[in-house]
Amino acid sequence: MVEVQPIHLSEGTAIAITVHLPKTTLLAVTTDNGYIMCGALDVGLLNERLAKREIVAGRAVGVKTIQELLDAPLESVTRTAEQMGITAGMIGRDALVKML
Repeated sequence: MVEVQPIHLSEGTAIAITVHLPKTTLLAVTTDNGYIMCGALDVGLLNERLAKREIVAGRAVGVKTIQELLDAPLESVTRTAEQMGITAGMIGRDALVKML
């Protein structure tokens, strides 16, 4: 099952996506410019093999709900996200505001 819901932030609205898979759940919250995601996101792949795409993304680990993803510190971020002022340790919600 896939769930989609708006997330209202101070600077605009992001979209939360929850994908329920057997034995795991994928979580992501996206804006027009970038996204944050659960531990399934491979930041190294985005930085190395997909570097030309300049993807703005952050990864939080150990999260099980969208609320936890919004409240968790990001474990890692892409180089392009860093150029926007998004850093590892930043709370997911704060990173999304910078992506809006």
